Amino acid sequence: MNKKLLMLAAAAAFPILAVAQNVAMVNGKPVPKSRMDTLMQQASRSGQPVTPELEARVREEVVLREIFAQEAERRGIAATPDYRAQMELLRQTLLIRELFADWQRKNSPTDAEIKAEYDKFKAQAQGTEYRARHILVEKEDEAKSLAAQLKGGASFDDLAKKHSKDPGSAQRGGDLDYARPESYVPEFGQAMAKLKKGETSEPVRSQFGWHLIRLEDTREAQFPALEEVRDRIAQQMVQNKLQSYQQGLRDKAKTDFKFSQ
Repeated sequence: MNKKLLMLAAAAAFPILAVAQNVAMVNGKPVPKSRMDTLMQQASRSGQPVTPELEARVREEVVLREIFAQEAERRGIAATPDYRAQMELLRQTLLIRELFADWQRKNSPTDAEIKAEYDKFKAQAQGTEYRARHILVEKEDEAKSLAAQLKGGASFDDLAKKHSKDPGSAQRGGDLDYARPESYVPEFGQAMAKLKKGETSEPVRSQFGWHLIRLEDTREAQFPALEEVRDRIAQQMVQNKLQSYQQGLRDKAKTDFKFSQ
């Protein structure tokens, strides 16, 4: 094949390659495949499974968008002040989102940083955990009456199910599972920590009402293994660092505006 024929062959192939990069033609205007790729990536990042059905829906979506956008252009909407104002806000939103996404990609916490943060949390969690039950009622007289029934041999489990106003624990017989005293309001936590295993408190008043507290057991504080919480720790570290980065940008900016905080 001579040089002229090669050039003709290349020219003939070019429209085919161009068409391959487009999803469709709408009123003579190509709809680039890159739009479809962007929407597919967004769907994938949001957790949607990438399937042929999704691909077909996205293909239709980008074509419909082009049809509607062309009509909006024909009506002159793109030239209106309201449209331009919204486009400026959208431009800023996209820029800011990409700024922070780029910053997070480049500032992911290292394994050593995650381990150090884990060790800090673990040290703070050390101590004794208490497994308690409680019955919550509104009035002191009712609490005293239930306390007398317990002393007379009534079942704590039964009384909690029948009388407790705490919807989270009543149907479990008042069981609160294991927790540290500081997990509760001070009056409750302090009273619970003074009990011995199997003991029931006198009525204790808190902001929620009157409690009868029974201590079931104690144990050393439990803490999950690093691998179980690594992702949550890393995510929280990134968020904390990002907030510091945002605050730094705000502090360095020269503006006459006074922020509320």
